[in-house]
Amino acid sequence: MAFEISSPAFSQGGSIPVQYTCDGDDLSPPLQWSGVPAGTRSLALIVDDPDAPDPAAPRMTWVHWVLYSLPPDGSGLPESVAPVDLPSGTQQGVNDWKRTGYGGPCPPIGRHRYFFKLYALDGVLPADGPLTKAQLLQAMQGHVLDEAELMGSYQRP
Repeated sequence: MAFEISSPAFSQGGSIPVQYTCDGDDLSPPLQWSGVPAGTRSLALIVDDPDAPDPAAPRMTWVHWVLYSLPPDGSGLPESVAPVDLPSGTQQGVNDWKRTGYGGPCPPIGRHRYFFKLYALDGVLPADGPLTKAQLLQAMQGHVLDEAELMGSYQRP
């Protein structure tokens, strides 16, 4: 079985509903995964937007959510997951708003793409956090067994 991440709220390449954005309630969307590879000791999730600030002239990748040390035996996260409801041992990293937790799509111009990247790791990362995306990617080097990706898009009304 292939390692996959999906959401019942939007399809691969589809529009992210407004309730998961700054124009709505800014809730984290429900996520589901399957096919976690054998030997996985933890999972990491990074949600980012490579189209910032303008898809016609992107200058940076904006980080919306960083989670790591998720247990591999889970099958997803519910909508609007609160920090206290994250699976035991899960660590929250720092997003580009300089805070932990989910920050939904809020593009200043145009339709942006949002990538939900799930990594299967052969170990559990140290709890020296909260880590930024760059720090997490560095800590994961040499430990990624597989990765899965879900992409959704959003344009403000």
